Amino acid sequence: MKMLMEDIKNRQFKKIYLLTGEEVYLRNQYRKRLREALIDPEDTMNCSVFEGKNVNPREVIDLAETMPFFAERRVILIDDSGFAKNACPELADYVPEIPESTCIILTEAEVDKRGRLYKAIKTHGRIVEFKRQDEKTLARWVLGMLKREEKQITEETLRAFLGRTGSDMQNIERELEKLLCYTMNRPVIRTEDVEAVCTEQTENRIFDMVQAITEQNQRKALDLYSDLLAMKEPPMRILFLITRQFHQLLQLKGLAAEGLDRGEIAKKAGIPPFALGKYQAQAKRFTRAQLRQAVEDCVSTEEQVKTGQIGDQISVELLIVKYSTKKGLA
Repeated sequence: MKMLMEDIKNRQFKKIYLLTGEEVYLRNQYRKRLREALIDPEDTMNCSVFEGKNVNPREVIDLAETMPFFAERRVILIDDSGFAKNACPELADYVPEIPESTCIILTEAEVDKRGRLYKAIKTHGRIVEFKRQDEKTLARWVLGMLKREEKQITEETLRAFLGRTGSDMQNIERELEKLLCYTMNRPVIRTEDVEAVCTEQTENRIFDMVQAITEQNQRKALDLYSDLLAMKEPPMRILFLITRQFHQLLQLKGLAAEGLDRGEIAKKAGIPPFALGKYQAQAKRFTRAQLRQAVEDCVSTEEQVKTGQIGDQISVELLIVKYSTKKGLA
């Protein structure tokens, strides 16, 4: 990210950029900044956008070879094409030949670092990975936005806010807008305000559900499941998230024994760094054997639903009932 900012500041641009990583908000923000630095924001003649899995690389190459119209350069934006994950030899071979008058910006959620295109861009262009931000960075970002709005917030309330929103910056921005509208006539944001208007992420409810399961609090676990269904969450997505959480807890069991630092553990397990502590505490409530069995039962439940042996809603409910009793965790 620092090198990209240097390119923009010094106006020394590469001929191709790959913006990737799981933090969508930052990817989109820097894509916009880069595009606006390359050409006039109102210049639609020299800016082309391709999107989706059906992008034709030959069409991109032909356009890249076209001289810009009364401008210094032509910009080609390619979003979620899958080029950086799947084989795209045609574009990979073309990367060294991109003319100085063209800049290609690829934005991809997933990449294959062993692929020819990735390696070509790494050699001839710039690759920027936007990772999930840690709690301190997110807190500074939120405080900066609140300062501009002349709002105050305590550390406790800020923690409650981030606890509800999760680490997704797009969601944080959305929820903060709601909070600012709700507290429009007051300078101080309180915890009650957060609880009143900020939507709790589905993942947070899944975490609370698994927590209730570990505590054998069956009523709470089933109430949370009912809440998710009322929020129109599909039972199979809920099952996927339960499976993922059990799998993450199982991973934590293994990673804890490897002597890795917190940052590495969080990255390998796919857990936001600021949430790692509560996941580790939850993992301690299970044995590795229990977690392995839980993952297997989740996979088996999914298979039963897909083969029509049981309905999706009741299958997840039975799984919750099983694991929220002492017998189920035995």
